[in-house]
Amino acid sequence: MGKSQKKRSMRRHNPMRVPDSHIPKGLGAASSSKQEAVLPIMQKMESPDASERKWACVAVSNLIQNDPSTRRLLQGNNVVGVLITRLSDSEEEVVIEAVGTLRNLCIDGGYDICGEMYNKNIIAPLRTFPAKISNVLSLYLSNPKAAPENARKVIYEWADNVITILWCLSETSNKALNSINQISLIPFLMSFLASRDKLPSAPVTSAAQCLYVLTEDNPPAVNNVRSDAAYVSCLFDITRSEAKASEANQDSEERAVILRLLTCGILRNISPLPPSSSLPADFDRETVIPLLLPVISSVSLLEHSNRDSEPQIQKLSLKNTPKSDHKSAEELELERIETKLRSIQLALEILTGACATLPDVDLAMEGEDDMDENEVMHDEPTPEAHPSPANTSFLSSLVEPLLSLIQPTPLSFPPHSGASPHPPTASALSAIHICAMECLNNIFLSLSASPNPAVASDTESGWKVWSVIFSALQSVGTQFGPGQERRKDIWEIGVGVLWGIGNTWKGNLIPQDGEVKLLMQMCDVTTSDTVRIRCVGALECLAQHPQSIELNRTISRYLLSMLPSENSPAPVGVEPMIQATSAIIDIYSDENMPYDVNFRRGGYVDRLAQSVEGFRRTVRGIDKRKEGGRELRMRGDEVRENLQAFVEYRRDLGF
Repeated sequence: MGKSQKKRSMRRHNPMRVPDSHIPKGLGAASSSKQEAVLPIMQKMESPDASERKWACVAVSNLIQNDPSTRRLLQGNNVVGVLITRLSDSEEEVVIEAVGTLRNLCIDGGYDICGEMYNKNIIAPLRTFPAKISNVLSLYLSNPKAAPENARKVIYEWADNVITILWCLSETSNKALNSINQISLIPFLMSFLASRDKLPSAPVTSAAQCLYVLTEDNPPAVNNVRSDAAYVSCLFDITRSEAKASEANQDSEERAVILRLLTCGILRNISPLPPSSSLPADFDRETVIPLLLPVISSVSLLEHSNRDSEPQIQKLSLKNTPKSDHKSAEELELERIETKLRSIQLALEILTGACATLPDVDLAMEGEDDMDENEVMHDEPTPEAHPSPANTSFLSSLVEPLLSLIQPTPLSFPPHSGASPHPPTASALSAIHICAMECLNNIFLSLSASPNPAVASDTESGWKVWSVIFSALQSVGTQFGPGQERRKDIWEIGVGVLWGIGNTWKGNLIPQDGEVKLLMQMCDVTTSDTVRIRCVGALECLAQHPQSIELNRTISRYLLSMLPSENSPAPVGVEPMIQATSAIIDIYSDENMPYDVNFRRGGYVDRLAQSVEGFRRTVRGIDKRKEGGRELRMRGDEVRENLQAFVEYRRDLGF
C-alpha cells in the first residue's frame, strides 16, 4: 500500500500559500491598478538613491501579501533577479530589506520561486551571510548592553530571514540542497539553539526549522549533528524545556511548543541516537509521543477557521516608505492562529514518521499502567486475545484526534471560483488535513500488515473510522481543477487510508452504493497508477462483505473490466491490472461465501481464462532494467501463476 515516509522527494517545506501555478505570469496576472504600480517599483529598485532602493524592496513585500496574482506579475518582471542583485548592494539597509523580501517570496511562492532563485544563483551572495551574522551576534551576545536596540533588532531579523531562505531552498531540489551542504550551516544553526535563552524566539525557531529540514534524509547534515555529543545534548534539553517565565504569554508558549516539536523532529531524523546516559531508552515512547498527542488534540480547526478574516492590506503610497514591520491587531491575531495551526501540522509530520515504524512503536498514551503493551499492537497476537478498552485504546488516544483533523473547514481550500479569503490559513488548514491523513495511512497500513485480532474484532470502531474518513473525503469533493491541488492530495492519500481500514476489518464493513461508485469514479479519473491500485484495494475489501451480494457483483464486474481479453490489452496500467487480478482471486477464494453466486452465474471463470494469455504477455513486457521493474516482474509472475491455478481449481469444482 505504501507508507507515507518523510522523504525529501515529498518536499515537506510548507509554502504558506496554496499552489498557484495556474495563475499566469506577466500582464495577465493582476489588475490594471497593480500593473501600474509595478513599473515604478521595479524602476526604483535600481535607483542610484539607496532610500528608493530600500523603499522598492519593502513595497514588493507589501504588494505580494496574500496576493499571488501580483506576485506572478512581479515574477514576470524579473523581480527575483533584481532582488538577488540587491543582496550585494553597497548599503546594508538595502541588503537587509532585499533579504526580507526574498524570504517573503520564498514563503509565498513555494517551490516555483525557490527554484527560480536557485537558478539565478542566489546561493553565491547567501553563502557570505552566515559568517557575517555569526560575527555580529558574537559581539552582541558577549556584551548586549553595548549594542543599540535597533541594530540588535535588525541583525536578528536579518538572521531570521537568511535562515528561512536557506530552509526553503534546501527543499527545492537536490542540487540546491547539495549547494547548501557546502556552506557548513550546522554549527551556525546550532549556535542559535545553544544561545536560545539570550535571543528572540523568531531566529531560534527558524534555525531549528532549517535544521529539521536539513536533517531529513540528508546524510552530511545527519552525520554532522549526530557526531557531536554537545549538539545532541542541546537538542534533547530543548525537548524538555518550557516557555521562559519572562515570556509567559500565549504566543511565546506556542513558539516554545514549536521549538520542542522541531527538536523532537531533528532527533528523530538523526536516529538512531548515539548511546548516552542522558537520553531515554525509548525516545519515541518516552519523549516524542507524549509531546505530540496533546498538540494534535488541543484545537478545533473549525473554531479557528471561523475566527479568521482577511486583514486590510496597508495601502501603498509612492510618497511614503511603507513600514514592513507594522501589523494591526487583527493581523497579529491571524499570525497567532496560523502559528498554532503550523504547530499542529509540524506535530503531524513528526507523528507520520513515528507511525511509519509501527508496529515497533507503541502509540498508547503514557500512564496507562494497567495496559499490557503487547495487547495494543503486536506482531504475533495470541489466539485468546479479545477486544477490550485496553486492546483498542490507541483508537481513542491517537486515531480520534486525527479523525478530527481531517475534517475540512470553510477556509481549508480556495473556492472553486475566486481566491481564498485568507490564503495563509487555507494553506495551513489543508496541510494539516494532508498530514493527518498520512498518519492515518501509516497506522492502518501497519494494522493490516500485522493483524491484531482484538482490533479486528472491534467492528463498531472500524465502521466508525471508515464512515468518518469517507465523509471527510466527500466534503473535500472531487473537483480537482487549477488551484485545487490540495483537494486532490487528500483524496490520493485518503483512498490509501480506506484500503488500510478495509484490510483491518475485511468482511465486516458494509459497502454503500454511493461509496462504491465514488471509489470507481476516483479510479477512473486519476492519472496515478498508485492511486488506482489503492482504489482497487479498497473496493476488494468492500466486496468481501458476505451479505452484500449486489455490490459484490458491481465491484467484481468493474475489476474484471481492468483485465486483458483474448483480443485486447488491459485498459489500465500494468500494476493496476495485476492488483485487479489479485483482488478477483482473493474475493472468490472461498466458494462457500454467499456472494460466490455472482462468480458462478456471471461466468467469471471463462472471463478469467480469456485473460491469462494477455496477462502473461503484459507481464513479459515489463522492463526489468527500470527502477522497480525486477520486483514488478516477480509480482506479476506470481499473480499469473495464481491466476492459472485459480482458473483450473474453479473449473475442477464444476461450477
